[in-house]
Amino acid sequence: MEKIGILAGAGRLPVESAKSAKQLGYEVYAVGLLPATDPQIAEYSADFQSISVGQLDAILNYLKSKDIHKITMIGKVTKELLYSGGVVPDARMLQLIMSLPNRSDDTIMLAFVNELAKEGMETFDQTSLIRRLMPHRGTITQREPTPEESTDLEFGLMIAKELGRLDIGQTVVIKSRAVMALEAIEGTDACIIRGGQLANGGAVVAKVSKPKQDNRFDVPTVGLRTIEVMAEAGATALVIEAGKTLLVDREKTVALAEEKGISIVAW
Repeated sequence: MEKIGILAGAGRLPVESAKSAKQLGYEVYAVGLLPATDPQIAEYSADFQSISVGQLDAILNYLKSKDIHKITMIGKVTKELLYSGGVVPDARMLQLIMSLPNRSDDTIMLAFVNELAKEGMETFDQTSLIRRLMPHRGTITQREPTPEESTDLEFGLMIAKELGRLDIGQTVVIKSRAVMALEAIEGTDACIIRGGQLANGGAVVAKVSKPKQDNRFDVPTVGLRTIEVMAEAGATALVIEAGKTLLVDREKTVALAEEKGISIVAW
């Protein structure tokens, strides 16, 4: 049986990936990188260990001890951990961080991928196990966006693509073709809350892949929590990219969106 390693952040995606991998006949070895990693991943793993994302040597030594040569990185690990003191890096991780020309998302993640490669581990497309979670083009909820929302969603897609090109973030909040908030280090949820407060209700949200998206990491993802935050912020519509965005817990997510009157569209 072929082995794979899953480096798991927060959210539901690591569990979905491990479940799919097991169903496909892989032997899964999972590392929980954060206290918030869903412990259910252990149900689909031959072995599960919690190792802080900052302990690079320990992560690599574990994977080598299990003779793992293929890795997927999945789940939310926000860059703000570097600045909040939430992660204490070991010597190898500290050396890696200090060697970076900048601390953009892609720069950090590519450096991590290269460290794995040095140890003979290939990082593969994080969507390859869970492509079924990527919706096709069309309106996902029963409610279609209004003409005004559609105009804002289209504008939001354009702005979000430019934000992604600059490797700053993937999410924007728009109202009346004005930018309310752009995602940076704070992450999607905080961006939506801030944008919703500034818009005073009626904003829309666009989340996209980067123009040069590397599917080994940071594939855009939305789910139940996204809709909860949008409802809290008074946002009324969400646009994602068909075939490029992961929609987690689709049934529950769509049901909540219907309840809250939020339209979800894949363009």
